[in-house]
Amino acid sequence: MIRKLFLIAAVAFATSAAAGGLMTNTNYHVAFDRMMARGASTEIDAAYSNPAGLAWGYEGFQFSLDFQKPWQNRDIELNNVKYNGKASAPIVPAIFASYKMDRWAFSSMIGIVGSGGFVKYDNGVPMFNVPIAAMLNQNPNAAGYTLDSEMKGKQYIYGGQVNVAYRLTDWLAAAVGVRANYYDGYYKGHVTADLGNVMRLVNLQLDCPQKGWGFAPIVSLDYHQGPLTIAARYEFRTKIETENETKELTAEVTGMTAEQTAAAFGPKIAGYQDGAKTRYDMPALLSVAVGYELTPGLRATAEYHFFDDKNAKMANDRQEQLDRGTHEFQLGAEYDVNDKLTLSLGGQRTDYGLTDGYQQDTSFACDSYSIGLGAAYNVTEKIRLNAGYFITIYSDYTKASDLGQETFSRTNNVIGLGVDFKF
Repeated sequence: MIRKLFLIAAVAFATSAAAGGLMTNTNYHVAFDRMMARGASTEIDAAYSNPAGLAWGYEGFQFSLDFQKPWQNRDIELNNVKYNGKASAPIVPAIFASYKMDRWAFSSMIGIVGSGGFVKYDNGVPMFNVPIAAMLNQNPNAAGYTLDSEMKGKQYIYGGQVNVAYRLTDWLAAAVGVRANYYDGYYKGHVTADLGNVMRLVNLQLDCPQKGWGFAPIVSLDYHQGPLTIAARYEFRTKIETENETKELTAEVTGMTAEQTAAAFGPKIAGYQDGAKTRYDMPALLSVAVGYELTPGLRATAEYHFFDDKNAKMANDRQEQLDRGTHEFQLGAEYDVNDKLTLSLGGQRTDYGLTDGYQQDTSFACDSYSIGLGAAYNVTEKIRLNAGYFITIYSDYTKASDLGQETFSRTNNVIGLGVDFKF
């Protein structure tokens, strides 16, 4: 039973309160929120989505500051009992900058590039509560016990990216770049069972911060001729190995000595001792986009992403449970109503290679559709405001476990505001 309880430390408790793959975010600029398919962009958001495209962008210096607010629920239903997980993140900022001079373009961005948020289960999760309750209910000496359970986690991957683009010909540009990624997360939780004020029957405590670094080379190409743009970008896998800074790791059960507990369960908790290391790689990402200017005021883009999650190492080699990597399809359009106002709309389909073995109470994913809409407004020729909103609609995932039939469900909403400057 205790072995199952300590699986909490084996999985990521955080939520990706953003668009993208299992470990990767793709929505940094608010232009994504309002259109989604930005892989053929030649505007300032191309510093992430299409660095080579900036070779066709604004001549001079550009700067963008963007803020997004996500909110999400992650619920687990087991045998008609629902466990609600409240996931949130503070206002999430991102910064973009670029400078173009003739055939050269230099750009950078800073943002939360992986996961990004907190999740908290006020009443714990079934993988802890159910086995403990079953054990205590079979013990006549534990009659009248009270159970207190709470689990929470945080997972952020901060990224800083720089790119250099060069227009090779009148119709082809290439870019190279690198992103530094800093992982900052923790797992915290407790499960206690008390018999009145007299005896503590079970005492499980976990407080395990983790930190680590990783780097990802990035290459991109952009074909631009007339109304047509074809762009491709490849991010290499980011190897991130975190190191524990464990503050507390306790497993105590009445009736078992410390030696018995260590002998029986030591191997399961060894990975979360202070100084132990865990892998949280960001997968390689291939992005291909085709953009077309249908009229002088109407533009549309179709885009495809492949996240190679299957070959990105996760805690306890969890990636081996996936059938394949993630396929993502996007379609978006924007229309210039006049010289001031642009309206946009977009959609996204995310299809993970999920299996029952991958899905866990404390870390699960669901295939989804997302819809985004919004507007851009030119305050002056050099200042532009962006506003966007997108909602993600998830498909529930149901599996049979040793606890019963479990159904995993999620909701997600994101709003964003940003401002672009040209100098």
